[in-house]
Amino acid sequence: MPVKAYDLTGRTAFVTGAAGGIGRATALLLAEAGATVHCADLDARGLHETAALAETRGGTALAHPLDVTDRARLRLAVESCGQLDVMAAIAGIMHSSPVLETSDEDLDRVLNVNFKGVLHACREAARLMLAHGTKGSIVTMASGAVDTGAAGLLCYGAAKAAVVQLTRTLATEMGPHGIRVNAVAPGWIRTPMTDRHDAGEQTHTEALMARMAPLGRVGEPDDVAHAVLYLASDASSFTTGQILRPNGGVAMPW
Repeated sequence: MPVKAYDLTGRTAFVTGAAGGIGRATALLLAEAGATVHCADLDARGLHETAALAETRGGTALAHPLDVTDRARLRLAVESCGQLDVMAAIAGIMHSSPVLETSDEDLDRVLNVNFKGVLHACREAARLMLAHGTKGSIVTMASGAVDTGAAGLLCYGAAKAAVVQLTRTLATEMGPHGIRVNAVAPGWIRTPMTDRHDAGEQTHTEALMARMAPLGRVGEPDDVAHAVLYLASDASSFTTGQILRPNGGVAMPW
């Protein structure tokens, strides 16, 4: 049983990108904290595995196979929650290419998932919370890419920067209704998204990322999931419009 301020018993959460990585870790942790978790992802097999894992840990999870760019299906899935207390908009994709080689199609694809998909999830969650008078929490997933330039990450970084601005704007608009909106901006996390190199190159990349961090290691999905739990729970009841950075100390902005 979590400390009382982190206890989500009786609450309902919706997590996008829940089939693996940070999304799966978040869905499982919110379920362990007592929430009924609605899990959404395009990967139906991985999604059902997440739901099954939550059940084996004593949690309650429901699977919604969907694409976050399909706003109509996303709306129906969110509305099926009835009353919603937590939205964790985590679904995202990675793309890497130099600016001069980035096509409009590449940019549109990444923006559609990483920004518009988050925007759709936030809007549907906020509307449902307002309709029920719920003083809920919306958590978006930004990235350490918003704090520094990185070669090849125009599409990804631009989309995540847009997520940060969405978070701040929505926090300002929803604050008077008691709805909190915050972002998590992870550093290098060991997930399927970052595991896109061959074994030797992956080991070298992780070692380099670890050397850059004052804590001397790369992150795990649970490191980010605990940040989401904090923002989803009453422990952060006086926190909104903020960016929480579980990044090992790589970036320390004012």
